Amino acid sequence: MQPLKSFVDSLKTAWSIPALQARIKFVLFAFATQVFAIHVPVPGIDGSAMERLFSSPFGGALGLIDLFSGGALKSFSIVAMGILPYINASIIMQLLGVAIPELEKKIKEGGESGRREINKYTRYLTLALSLFQAFLLVTTLQAEAGLGLTVLGRIQTMVSLTAGTMFLVWLGDRITEKGIGNGISLIIFGNIMISLPHSFAGIYELTRSGSISVFQVIMMVAAFILTVAGVTAMVQAERKIPVQHARRVVGGGKVTAGGSTYLPIKVNSAGVMPIIFAMAALAIPNTIGGFAGNTWLGNISRGISTFLTPSFTLGGMTASLIYTVVIVFFTFFYTVVVMDIPQMSENLKKWNAFVPGIRPGKETTSYLDRVISRVTFAGAIFLAVIALAQFLMPALLGISGNVFPLYGGTSLLIVVGVALETMKAIEAQLMMRHYEGFIK
Repeated sequence: MQPLKSFVDSLKTAWSIPALQARIKFVLFAFATQVFAIHVPVPGIDGSAMERLFSSPFGGALGLIDLFSGGALKSFSIVAMGILPYINASIIMQLLGVAIPELEKKIKEGGESGRREINKYTRYLTLALSLFQAFLLVTTLQAEAGLGLTVLGRIQTMVSLTAGTMFLVWLGDRITEKGIGNGISLIIFGNIMISLPHSFAGIYELTRSGSISVFQVIMMVAAFILTVAGVTAMVQAERKIPVQHARRVVGGGKVTAGGSTYLPIKVNSAGVMPIIFAMAALAIPNTIGGFAGNTWLGNISRGISTFLTPSFTLGGMTASLIYTVVIVFFTFFYTVVVMDIPQMSENLKKWNAFVPGIRPGKETTSYLDRVISRVTFAGAIFLAVIALAQFLMPALLGISGNVFPLYGGTSLLIVVGVALETMKAIEAQLMMRHYEGFIK
């Protein structure tokens, strides 16, 4: 009870600060605006067409988009594509930063002006990807849902969907500027949380109809709480590599005393991206099957998609193993992209620091590579377990289907990660004003 009381007291303190209260109010207003946008339909689109689309063979490929849109895709609102085009654009820019030396230099050494220029490129790429994704979505609606749209109607729908995505990007930027925390992350967080009331209503209806028992609901909630606790612990877990600073002679012949510190390496440094990559990769056959229709290519693609659907049945164990291997691969891949180990070693050398017992230079690089590889493997296994929880929980509890979406690894990691990130942002604001924060 004491940690909860401390949290409430700190929240009251944060609310009592006018400047911080204004930021919190702006975030709440932005969430309200986001909810309103989800309920604004695209003009000229029959809502039942999306129901037919989700019941078609192509429907399974739309789950990832619907997850990040807060259910707006099923209702086909103007923000139906959510913030996913921006996420894809950010990933592409990160990969280009590794592949193109000039762009990498601008990212690392450009400072504030370089960051703004990279953000501008990301926005342009988001616009292009939004138009492309809107084109694919409209084309699929025409083919799978039997929606009769003229050429002008298609263009109008594409522009509406693209405008909705760019509005969410703009809203996320305003939250970052005038609110608390990362605006884009909070937009995704809000979309996921918006779907919770519908999920609770679904669980209530299943309990009321006798499809699931009260005992199963209690076990499901208990398993969810334990999963959140485990995810929270792993998100904050880190491997501390000891670092020793040597003595240095500065101006006037003064000698600065050396000190010891540590280099923190997060166990889950790749975040949720490996799961998103894995879901996107395994959804490719289903996507091809949706566009190919009832042709031989479509039938083969849908067969491959069915085979690659993870489950904890005898036939689905192979798919679960493949899913695990893909997540582990993308975890290592993304860690290599975001963590430049040779640069880390070079920075330690520039700072006149070293790892005790390890020579600077190549030996330090090899040591860091070995440690980060082991930590990354532990993080990859953690991500695989969390991602497979959405298939494991229903099997263990005897429930058909996934009735609680937060069991899914992507949504759960985002919710926990963004919540912790926002709490730390509020804590930083409190510390600036000499108040006690949330996190001890």
